[in-house]
Amino acid sequence: MTTTRTQARAPRVGESALRPDGIPKVQGRFLFGNDLWADGMLWGKTLRSPHAHARIARIDVTPALAMTGVFAVLTADDVPGSGVFGLEQADQPVFASGVVRYVGEPIAVVAADHPELARRACEAIVVEYEVLTPLVDSQAAITAAAIHPDGNILRHLVIRHGDIDAIGDVVVEGIYEVGMQDQAFMGPESGLAIPDDDGGVQLFVSTQFVHADRDQTAACLGLPPDMVRATVAGTGGAFGGREDICLQVHVCLLALRTGRPVKMLYSRDESFVGHVHRHPARMEYRHHARRDGTIVKVEARVVFDGGAYASTSSAVLANACCFGAGPYRVPNAFIEGWAVRTNNPPCGAMRGFGAVQTCFAHEAQMDKLADALAIDRVELRLRNALEPGDTIITGQRITGTAPVAAVIRACADAPFPAGAELDPDSESAPMLLRPGGAGRTADARHVTRALGFAVSYKNLMFSEGFDDYSTARVRVEDGIATVHCACAEVGQGFVTLAQQIAREVLDIDEVVLAPADTHVGSAGSTSASRQTWMSGGAVEGACRLVKAQMEADAAAGTVQRVYEATFEHHHAPTQRLDENGQGDAHVSFAFAAHRAVVDVDRDLGLVRVVDVTTAQDVGRVLNPVQALGQIEGGIAQGVGLAVMEELVVDQGRIRNASFTDYLIPTALDMPTVTVAALIEEPEPGAPFGAKGIGEPPTISSTAAVAAAIRAATGRAVDRVPVRPDDLLF
Repeated sequence: MTTTRTQARAPRVGESALRPDGIPKVQGRFLFGNDLWADGMLWGKTLRSPHAHARIARIDVTPALAMTGVFAVLTADDVPGSGVFGLEQADQPVFASGVVRYVGEPIAVVAADHPELARRACEAIVVEYEVLTPLVDSQAAITAAAIHPDGNILRHLVIRHGDIDAIGDVVVEGIYEVGMQDQAFMGPESGLAIPDDDGGVQLFVSTQFVHADRDQTAACLGLPPDMVRATVAGTGGAFGGREDICLQVHVCLLALRTGRPVKMLYSRDESFVGHVHRHPARMEYRHHARRDGTIVKVEARVVFDGGAYASTSSAVLANACCFGAGPYRVPNAFIEGWAVRTNNPPCGAMRGFGAVQTCFAHEAQMDKLADALAIDRVELRLRNALEPGDTIITGQRITGTAPVAAVIRACADAPFPAGAELDPDSESAPMLLRPGGAGRTADARHVTRALGFAVSYKNLMFSEGFDDYSTARVRVEDGIATVHCACAEVGQGFVTLAQQIAREVLDIDEVVLAPADTHVGSAGSTSASRQTWMSGGAVEGACRLVKAQMEADAAAGTVQRVYEATFEHHHAPTQRLDENGQGDAHVSFAFAAHRAVVDVDRDLGLVRVVDVTTAQDVGRVLNPVQALGQIEGGIAQGVGLAVMEELVVDQGRIRNASFTDYLIPTALDMPTVTVAALIEEPEPGAPFGAKGIGEPPTISSTAAVAAAIRAATGRAVDRVPVRPDDLLF
């Protein structure tokens, strides 16, 4: 008897697929950036400024150079190319020269044969400072003396829409603040540079945007871009914090100077000062409405603290202002925003990219408006929900899907999960499930349970005329498809998605991925919820070209051994906002709603988030298990911002640069996450109709938790993260 073994078909688009890097990560075999190694490798270390603002009077590196085992000490005088870099604006020095503008700014780098020796060599460098008074108030920065040659104002944006003098029957006001949040990725910054014989350099680095790294690094090295061969190293999370240059230039400079491989690996405390953070914001709002709940006008003044250098502050501010009225029909709006330089740590991209801050404000305003009008809070949102064909406050008409009412209804109507009903028997609740948890501090008599609701939206892809594209090359040989795309895999799951798309289009089970590097065209940044659309579209396009070649040969009766094609995927063109903040600045939008249930100990000011329920507009789900992972992870960061995550900055210095003092939600802090619905309305122009999923879970989950805390305490809760003393009676 003969037995035939049938191999299961590998997952296609729309099916859950296991990550190809999942098993090696769980087993500890996956190579992250901090695992990099090369024979003869030296270790690099950065000397950083202890001052937020100071003049550099003198630098003496001779004590460090005199140490046995130290091979190089470099300062600003040793940079052969451009002395500055920046993702959107080249305003940040490779090394401070003449002046330092934030605590942690690089002064010098050392290469030594042992990491401890490199650290001690940095300590041996003598730097004399003339300490200056730091500018740390973002409001004051608008009119204060400039701390940078380019001035303090990174961007001033005004949105004027409709009749800015319109007045409603009911007016509510509020002032809101959001603290500085860190991306808190598990893998700190790391990279390895290896000098090439032709004078170039190979760079392996944990990053989100390998081509931008290459271009900025090459400019600083005084090399043509093709002489910096960059590859994405295994990356342990990102969330926006790896979009900017950190150690890339430094490690390459050391490798080229010493002629040996050099590795740099940040410690956790160095990581906190070595990358950008979420912008702290102050927002003043005024909402006008008719008696029936129809929104008449939204007014806002928002100030974002960009820290010492530009990074992506201009684009972050644009997002904050564009989506500053929420996913509602707002016929009239006047929103004025500033992103400013201060001597605080630099801020840039973080999941939600500006929309998080203004969502916290506009959703608090919607609750105030509902209360003033005596209208149910969910009903008020439904009455004003955007629909396809509506115009947003930038004058752009929504031409794609906009299931705002659908996400609101699905989230609001979802049943409460077991154990999360309102008004439970608190006396019988286990102590560990009360606010305070293992501290065993909560008295059931002081615990109140309440819920809050919030809705949000955000753009997908890059905006305002940015030439946004992604490139992929696909090769089929001997029945195996190889996908080559420079999309940085930072945990979002492109490594799985690329395989699924190739299998779907080519009907080939075996698909492998080439390393993400600069030997193929740019894929842009893994940010802005763009890679499903952009790099997914590039892989789909390249696969369709290969499929056409194969079908043409089959029709002609010929067969080639190798088929290969490259495809560059662009989205529809966008425009920069004009002087009134008007224009078709965005490609597409994603919407989400969140309902949070919290327990608050009113006596101690302690909060436990019990449940977060969500409904999200996804276009089409391409991988169900990964979609759930993105939603749960995004909600974790939203909960963190609501109740625990804040970098405490005092006169420009981060006071809690460690995971001992910067708290992020653990498994014991996480609420139950309930996905009420994933609204699948395929988006025109998107690959397979899919929208990016990663950012919306973070945006309105913070606002929902804050709303629930307000409901439980009656407190204003006009700042996040909420601190115990904000709630004490």
